[in-house]
Amino acid sequence: MSGLKERLQESASYVKTIIGDKEISIGMILGSGLGVLANELEHAITIDYKDIPNFPASTVPGHAGQLVIGELGGKRVMVMNGRFHYYEGHDMQTVVFPVQMMKILGINQLLITNAAGCVNTSWSQGDLMVISDHIKLISDNPMRGLNEDSLGDRFFDMSTAYSKRLRNLAHTCAGKIGVTLREGIYQFFAGPSFETPAEVRFARLCGADAVGMSTVPEVIAAQHASMEVLGISCMTNMAAGILSQPLNHQEVLETGERVKHTFISLVREIVKEWEQ
Repeated sequence: MSGLKERLQESASYVKTIIGDKEISIGMILGSGLGVLANELEHAITIDYKDIPNFPASTVPGHAGQLVIGELGGKRVMVMNGRFHYYEGHDMQTVVFPVQMMKILGINQLLITNAAGCVNTSWSQGDLMVISDHIKLISDNPMRGLNEDSLGDRFFDMSTAYSKRLRNLAHTCAGKIGVTLREGIYQFFAGPSFETPAEVRFARLCGADAVGMSTVPEVIAAQHASMEVLGISCMTNMAAGILSQPLNHQEVLETGERVKHTFISLVREIVKEWEQ
């Protein structure tokens, strides 16, 4: 098998043959139930993941498994409508491969969204949260193994993984359109089982406001590649033990459907005001 750089270039070259060489301003990754935003793009070009060399298939309900390139808020964006997860059996390097391909395509800004379990008991299901930081306690890391120097340094800082500039922009845009936007810390769990009530209590003690099964690997890869990141979580359910009811993925999708108009309005406003 060819090296990472060669595989990334092969994937990027294929995408370029479909979309051309025109600059793409922002890369976007959409979480469970939030993929409807891809339908909002103008002059959209859609590429199935299965057609892109070296891309695996997305297997999760609510993830379309498509790369959509088009215009949103006056900017050209590349949207991952569905992502790859560690719990699907992919290794970390596969999970972050699309983010690294975006970098090869010249994309330096990333907006990443997810569906999350709400740990903060003063918040509500359906709230949106801009991510200020994350917690990853599992040992695996997408940058483990040989370093690809053309992407980034072997050792790299994570203290500014979530751009303060973009967080401020998100709050400004939320205020402009009358959307309540929380800010807090996201803790990564491997999944696919939902967290136990004891794990949720532990996450709260750690300082987490939300828990989920995505985002953190991609953000690590983006920071390695010096990409500026904005992360937004949708609180699609209250985490285990907060309410006396079992958790299920259908609830995640239903909450995503309920808040989709608010979510789309916020993202559209952010992208419109996003300065490169």
